[in-house]
Amino acid sequence: MLCWAHGRRRVAIPKIISNLVERYRDNQDGYRRDYGETETRRELLDPFFRTLGWDIDNRQGHAEAYKDVVHEDSVKIGVSTKAPDYSFRVGGVRKFFLEAKRPAVKLKDDAEAAYQLRRYAWSAKLPLSVLSNFGEFAAYDTRIRPSQNDKASTARLMYFTFDDFEKHWDDIAAIFSKDAVYKGSFDKYAAGKGKKGTAEVDDAFLNEIDSWREALAKNIAHRNKDLSPAELNYSVQQTIDRVIFLRICEDRGIESYGRLRQLQNGEHTYARLKQLFQDANDRYNSGLFHFRNETGRSAPDGLTLSLKIDDKVLKDILRHLYYPESPYEFSVLPADILGQVYEQFLGKVIRLTAAGHAKVEDKPEVKKAGGVYYTPTYIVEHIVGNTVGRVLEGLDLDRAAKIRVLDPACGSGSFLIGAYQYLLDWHRNWYETNDPEKYARGRAPRVYRGRGNVWQLASAERKRILLNNIFGVDIDPQAVEVTKLSLLLKVLEEESAETIGRNREMFHERALPDLDINIKCGNSLIASDFYAAQLVPPDPEQSRTINPFDWADAFAPVKKDKGFHVVIGNPPYISALAMSKFQGEEVRDYWKSAYLTARGTYDIYVLFLEKALSLARKEGYVSFITPNKFLSAPYGEALRSFLLKKHCLESLIDFTRVPVFKDASVYPVISVIRPSQKFATEVNVFRGETDGTVSSRKQRVKTADLKRFPEDIWGTMLGSGTELCARIYAQCSILEDIAVVQATSTAAEADEYSKYVSESRRSAKSLKLVNTGTIDRYVSLWGIEDLTNKGQHYKRPVLDIRRVKPDRATLYQTKKIIFAKIAKVIECFLDNEGEYASLNTNCVFAPKEGFTLPFLIGVLNSRLMTFVYVNVFAALKMSGGYSQFQAPQLRLLPIAKPTPDQGRAIERLATQLAQLHTDFHAARTPHEQESVRRRIGSAEQQIDGQVNALYGLTEKDVKQILADET
Repeated sequence: MLCWAHGRRRVAIPKIISNLVERYRDNQDGYRRDYGETETRRELLDPFFRTLGWDIDNRQGHAEAYKDVVHEDSVKIGVSTKAPDYSFRVGGVRKFFLEAKRPAVKLKDDAEAAYQLRRYAWSAKLPLSVLSNFGEFAAYDTRIRPSQNDKASTARLMYFTFDDFEKHWDDIAAIFSKDAVYKGSFDKYAAGKGKKGTAEVDDAFLNEIDSWREALAKNIAHRNKDLSPAELNYSVQQTIDRVIFLRICEDRGIESYGRLRQLQNGEHTYARLKQLFQDANDRYNSGLFHFRNETGRSAPDGLTLSLKIDDKVLKDILRHLYYPESPYEFSVLPADILGQVYEQFLGKVIRLTAAGHAKVEDKPEVKKAGGVYYTPTYIVEHIVGNTVGRVLEGLDLDRAAKIRVLDPACGSGSFLIGAYQYLLDWHRNWYETNDPEKYARGRAPRVYRGRGNVWQLASAERKRILLNNIFGVDIDPQAVEVTKLSLLLKVLEEESAETIGRNREMFHERALPDLDINIKCGNSLIASDFYAAQLVPPDPEQSRTINPFDWADAFAPVKKDKGFHVVIGNPPYISALAMSKFQGEEVRDYWKSAYLTARGTYDIYVLFLEKALSLARKEGYVSFITPNKFLSAPYGEALRSFLLKKHCLESLIDFTRVPVFKDASVYPVISVIRPSQKFATEVNVFRGETDGTVSSRKQRVKTADLKRFPEDIWGTMLGSGTELCARIYAQCSILEDIAVVQATSTAAEADEYSKYVSESRRSAKSLKLVNTGTIDRYVSLWGIEDLTNKGQHYKRPVLDIRRVKPDRATLYQTKKIIFAKIAKVIECFLDNEGEYASLNTNCVFAPKEGFTLPFLIGVLNSRLMTFVYVNVFAALKMSGGYSQFQAPQLRLLPIAKPTPDQGRAIERLATQLAQLHTDFHAARTPHEQESVRRRIGSAEQQIDGQVNALYGLTEKDVKQILADET
């Protein structure tokens, strides 16, 4: 047992709890003998958690989506229970479950009760949950994968009996009270307990369906020799999707529990499974189960019903979907978790070997991009709220019906699910406040009173909203099918077998819509005019992989409506280098001719932004989460210019400091853009916090300031110095106008020249070699710090310049300033004799009249110049506070022209600092080093003062620079 409240002054147990304890103590035998679960909940557990601050009865009248506590009817189906008894929530987000038991159940040793609770909470990806009958209270770490062989004590963090409540009330309240959850104590406690066990539900389920895919692929390929790779992928995907859909419907009570499990008995498993699929077609009308021609619908699936699949493969899959082998409780598996699983699942593809064997491997584009990264739910909610939410403001029901929301790279459908949920909540709230009884009457009611007597949207209304409002496109046919599956499951969330049967009987209406009109497969960035310039007709394989998509033809109603009201999503991030390895040259040539933003070494997300703006209505919104690099990188100049001239960047949400994507070195921003509108005078910039929230404080960045920067650099929006930096640029030249700024080698040259590095004395044929690790401010560390190159360590490395290109040899022997490439501040030194070669760094040389290298090195090593660089190029910042100091960015640094006296003062101090740093590294005792360090500090203060005066900084400006360093 653990005491969370240790060290705090305890408060008295609330009177209502002490009275309940006393009553329970006096009547234990009666409670254990006579009380069922319902009485226990109503008379004991409800007041217990009400005392902890939870609005158990929704007395505050919150809408269904935002109630503190959701009570689920306990419906037994076989050995499984349909839903947990209580779900405690904050802002509609689940925090923990409470599973109630009658007092007769001995929770301390009841492994089945513990397993049931842990299955619910683990499947819902909740960190903690509670099992209680009031007489006993047990809290579990529900991140640990449950197993049927676990003891009741497995993963249990806390166990009290009613006699412990008085002594340990603080321990319970400090974690499970509403106040504790709101203040973060619940999350802090959960984080402190760590994740001690096996895989979380998304990782475990991904491994599960990965194994299904491999087994099905091998068996189907073996038993059906004539399948193409595309047909094999489709067959495997559809089989898995159909089984998952039906299994989820079973746990939700929509399908009879155990129908799939019964297929494990007997032979001809696939023949009987196909019958379930055909029955589902009659019930659901979904494209997921579409096997016969029907008027007004797309072509049916004429392939999968003819497949041969062995019994053993299917029985192995079905066995792992049920208790006791399965730890999954599909009734509570969140839609976003299913999406995360499928997003990873879609990163692989089935290929056929020359011998006809199936092999599952990473898709080339996924491998080049470094993996698949699912968009967290909180990001989806931010984007949906700032776009769909704003479009819906002030609308009535009829106008809301015309809203069109698009994700042009929908993947597993996370953004469309988020948008659909927002629309469902909006419609339910609208009906609740606009005479719901009126809309509950007639043959086709739009709302009805559901569980708990709350208003819910009727099935037909949920379908109408989906078909009217939600649209998506993806180049991957598997992704399209997953998006459809996710949306269809969302449609069914409030359905039951009874409501589906009633609609079928009364209105001859099947439960689900066909989404072929709304969710389409195609290449969002390539239209059919791609083939116009080709002299030879495309072969079938090229047509399949290119998959051109004509927006006007695909979404004719939207074309008539002048575009989409909202375009949202998380487009692919694929660099120019990665694209060159798996995209044909003809595709890249097409993009260059079709997109204004396809300039330089662009990333593909830039094209998606341009396409989104062309698809959106003038009064609409475009909002993507993308890497922040387009704000500062040279390849983003075309996009920045495009936005400034034709569109309005209304706001940015900066998640640069937040690890949004697990294990990915991507620093993202959310941009909210108003298409075809004049650029606003200000851009609002909000900061994303590490807990996924967005700070209410905003930074207003003036557009006029942004226009003062060369190449329309916008990185300062992510920093704090836009106004100061803009003022500095207004009075300065840029570095490339007064000196030559150049890389010291290409990546290929650095690789080649590494062969000619040796450890020896310098000669006429060689130069000292430095790199980022051996460059400090004002001095090189050659001979002081080891140089590491290609895994080799050198104390006094030299480069044989006879082996390098003549122009490089000339550069290396030139008087120059050499920069470290990666550092927290600008670090550069003056090679006054041309005695240093350098690989993978950058240099400055040949200054124009009025400027000298000693002057420039003093300015470049100053606090001010680092402040300018990390603000202007904030979008290029790396983890740990490091920046990359590259030639394209160094060229744009602002350099003020000094008077002769200012130039000489800065030169003198820079020369002095170079000598002091040399003396520091030569000092042999701590006392000598400390003495020199103090002199360095004094000289740096002086040179910073001279530079600040040169740039006309005020005392307020200097304070801002110093504050920025912290």
